[in-house]
Amino acid sequence: MTEPSDLMTDSSEQRYTLICMEVWGGNRSVTRTVELLDLTAWVHSSPIGGHGSGGDVHYLSVCGQGVLSRVVLADVSGHGPQVSGPAQLLHELIREHINTWDQTDFVRDLNKTFGGGVASGKYATASVFGILRETGETAFTNAGHLPPLWYHSKSSTWTWLDEEACTAECRRSGLPVGLIPGTDYRQSLIEFEPRDMLVLYTDGVTDAEDASGEVLGRDRLLEWTRRAPVESPAVVGEFLRRELDAFRGNNRVDDETLIVVQRGVQE
Repeated sequence: MTEPSDLMTDSSEQRYTLICMEVWGGNRSVTRTVELLDLTAWVHSSPIGGHGSGGDVHYLSVCGQGVLSRVVLADVSGHGPQVSGPAQLLHELIREHINTWDQTDFVRDLNKTFGGGVASGKYATASVFGILRETGETAFTNAGHLPPLWYHSKSSTWTWLDEEACTAECRRSGLPVGLIPGTDYRQSLIEFEPRDMLVLYTDGVTDAEDASGEVLGRDRLLEWTRRAPVESPAVVGEFLRRELDAFRGNNRVDDETLIVVQRGVQE
């Protein structure tokens, strides 16, 4: 196996592989906390209409004997049970390709296989994270997905990951997977410090509407996170869930998924 630092290098000359174990994943309705070695993740996924499965896919794995954790959130075009099949397929493809060492190769593989005629013309946005256990060095690849929120524990502040961590070059995210063959993808690097958190979400959250038709939007979501207690991922997640329920009531427009990930403190 290559050294962990090689994760953050260009692997165009050689494709490395590693062994990953899925800890939790799928496209079904769930609310639970998942432990990933030095990471804790809270996952809430709620398909529209009370159905058991929908178009949002979450995936959490531990790789390379605990060297690396991967967190993926994807959103297949459409919603509800009518896209459950393509979402399940995408979950299987994530599982199939997750052992790819380089993250950009991983997303390119997803784009190729999901768009290879097997998903009935569907595409999916995705946020993909690879987090090194010892250092917190984190590779982030965005395939047309909404930007995550990042809690900086040292300054007790919330920011958008793309606006704070990246140059203009790395903010140019790739297209959704399955949309255009041969799409290139980039990875940006951040230092995910102990006690830092990331909030990942699908557009069913930010596109939620209240009774008058007002859309929630990104600014309101950022405002909510800045008011959230930061005791744990579950506390943050449940706070956001309550705010979302109060805002939209029963006026659901899409599948909704929230993932809150926190890095622990190395002993």
